[in-house]
Amino acid sequence: MRLRILGAAALLVSAAVHLIEWFSGVRNQSIGPLFLVNVVAGVVIAALLIWWQHWVPAFLALGFGAATLGAFVISTTVGLLGVHSSWEGFYVFAAAAAEIVCIVVGALLLLPARDSGRSTTVDRRARHAS
Repeated sequence: MRLRILGAAALLVSAAVHLIEWFSGVRNQSIGPLFLVNVVAGVVIAALLIWWQHWVPAFLALGFGAATLGAFVISTTVGLLGVHSSWEGFYVFAAAAAEIVCIVVGALLLLPARDSGRSTTVDRRARHAS
């Protein structure tokens, strides 16, 4: 459960940073609506990660982190929808760190689900053979 709480906190940090940036003027740029989508998705996935003990929220957390961090990297290199960002400021590094945590936590939560699926299959085969 601690890992899920850490992942939910990271999702909420990323969502909060995107909301702060949206209020700071991103709403007037072409990517403004995407920042709001990010905020809503982060909050929803964080809630799912805590309350639904399933592999789907872990997968969503991993995808959220990868997609959000990937979009930022694209915006800093070639630009995204006409916006060119840079690796400057506290919020940039806070969001990037949070998104890396989302990726790692999501991946770690998916590992036990994968292993438990294998053991269940092995258990079924052993029972059938008896």
